[in-house]
Amino acid sequence: MNHRFRSTPSRYGIRLVALALVTAATGCGPSVKVRRMDNAENIDLSGRWNETDSRLVAEEMIADTLSRPWLANATRKTGNPPTVIVGQVHNESMEHIDCQAFVEDLQRSLINSGRVEFVASALERGDVRAERYDQDTNASEATRKAQGEEQGADFVLSGSIRSNVDRVGGESVVAYQVNLKLLDVQSNKIVWNGSKKIKKNISRAGAGF
Repeated sequence: MNHRFRSTPSRYGIRLVALALVTAATGCGPSVKVRRMDNAENIDLSGRWNETDSRLVAEEMIADTLSRPWLANATRKTGNPPTVIVGQVHNESMEHIDCQAFVEDLQRSLINSGRVEFVASALERGDVRAERYDQDTNASEATRKAQGEEQGADFVLSGSIRSNVDRVGGESVVAYQVNLKLLDVQSNKIVWNGSKKIKKNISRAGAGF
């Protein structure tokens, strides 16, 4: 009677094989290099709208609106800096643009100017109102913040971002246009209308935009 013996691999051997496979897979992977960048450094890889465009356009357009007559007129009327709120900025371009990041840049430029008062947006106000409702129940009378004491906005800033692409072969020119308007909340009058354009020339070998 013949007996066939089947050898069973040891646990040590299995571990060696697994380690070899992991090492081989790691060695075949792409080499990754990371360079930490300065936040002020601008590298435009794709030619699309980016955080530098957002920041520079916001700073330039807010500087323009604060230099116009409406600000002096509003301050003279009440004796105090006017209160401004940033409304919606719509993306009407042909690509994905984070409009909320642009709104934040607009808010930051307005607040840091020190020339206007600024109130929170509708989304931000919701959190604050919820906190006040909670204080109505749980906070002491001495520290509770009353409802109905919010500061109303005098002016609302809103607008849109549009883009257009002109392409021939591997070369494209993409043009962005940001349109903003400042409206008087009481009268609905447009007290400022600003526009900023950005053009980028993009060259690629064998690739579309």
